[in-house]
Amino acid sequence: MALDEQKLPIKMLNDRVLVRIPDRDGERRTTAGILFPATAQISKRLAWAAVVALGQNVRTAEVGDRVLFSPEDRYEVEVGGNDYIMLRERDIHAVAASRIEASTGLYL
Repeated sequence: MALDEQKLPIKMLNDRVLVRIPDRDGERRTTAGILFPATAQISKRLAWAAVVALGQNVRTAEVGDRVLFSPEDRYEVEVGGNDYIMLRERDIHAVAASRIEASTGLYL
């Protein structure tokens, strides 16, 4: 996380979560080696993003967590020349963080 992201010049309200998606434009390769070109459309694929700011009513995530959300449920915003995505807490499907105790499988 860049130094600029640690001190964003905004205050998030209510249940809003501000996230940044890692740059992954272009081709994508699966673990099995299948290559998807940048022009391929993948329907209904959820995306992971890093939380950079939270509203005061958010209870399930913290700054620095990775969250899973649907790219269709997003609003893009530019802050300080960087692009971010604004979500509501209810739009988050899962949270990945080191503070969460791991079990035998993934539960979404």
